[in-house]
Amino acid sequence: MPRHAAFPPDATALRTAAEARGRFAEAKMAARLAEDGWQVLDQRVRTVAGEIDLIAEREGLLAFIEVKARASLSDAAYSLGRRQRQRLMAAAEIWLAGHPGHGEAGMRFDVLLLDAEGRMRRIADAFRLGD
Repeated sequence: MPRHAAFPPDATALRTAAEARGRFAEAKMAARLAEDGWQVLDQRVRTVAGEIDLIAEREGLLAFIEVKARASLSDAAYSLGRRQRQRLMAAAEIWLAGHPGHGEAGMRFDVLLLDAEGRMRRIADAFRLGD
């Protein structure tokens, strides 16, 4: 009997698997934030400008957080491009307009990285307007 090459997974299956990994990473990061004294205000916020994975606040400091799960921490760190940073900033503006009174001590954009082995790294204040 001839050997047949396996059919590659379709785009829908790949998207579904990536979304499941993303949800797992976001839940793990939300738990870590809570352990570190952050109040998670919102998760998976969808706006017309884009999605924000996590929004957390501690002592008046508001953090808009992008979670990146990849095979390695370096792959995760380099996966956040300029266009995505711009979308995150625009989404944050929309969220702030609907939730006044947060961020009295300031705000920042953090990136939380997760690799295939479960290692996590947080890059606080990872980018700013104009970056």
